[in-house]
Amino acid sequence: MKGTEEIRTERLLLRRHKESDAGILYELAGRNEEMYRWSGWNPYATPAMAEETVRRFIASYQDPSFFGWAIESNGEMAGTIGAYDFDPAKGIIETGYSIFAPYQGQGFAAEALKAVLEYLISQDGITCVTAWCAAENIASVKTMKKAGMKLTETLKDDLKIGEHTYDRFIFEYTEV
Repeated sequence: MKGTEEIRTERLLLRRHKESDAGILYELAGRNEEMYRWSGWNPYATPAMAEETVRRFIASYQDPSFFGWAIESNGEMAGTIGAYDFDPAKGIIETGYSIFAPYQGQGFAAEALKAVLEYLISQDGITCVTAWCAAENIASVKTMKKAGMKLTETLKDDLKIGEHTYDRFIFEYTEV
């Protein structure tokens, strides 16, 4: 495995995080409730949490099984994408992504996700990439399908976020 390497798409640069990303992550993700509405977790809720999260990402780049990118459009950070919880026995890794509100609706999530899926599947030992979302998160459902992922399972009432319970959709991407 090569870990997090720079990936370029037609419109995006997926790059390693740098310390200066913390302030952007706090402002555009941590302070916007919509950014964590469907996940229920917010690693950027305070400036200190954002700084610690970015420091952890940077320290993890020496691990060839760590995958974490900042998504840039025209030199500006537009979101994040990563993969985690690699199971070497099964060859499975999970992915997740976030696109900041000013950049949503432009196809950046699907473009970045497709590039990351192809990159991950090219790594030795990874044969399947999974992702999940709340069934009601229509934007994520569309993004995963557009990037080539297939809906493989629906877990009824499996996702509790705050006071709400949702069905969880499980998606997979495998070697073609």
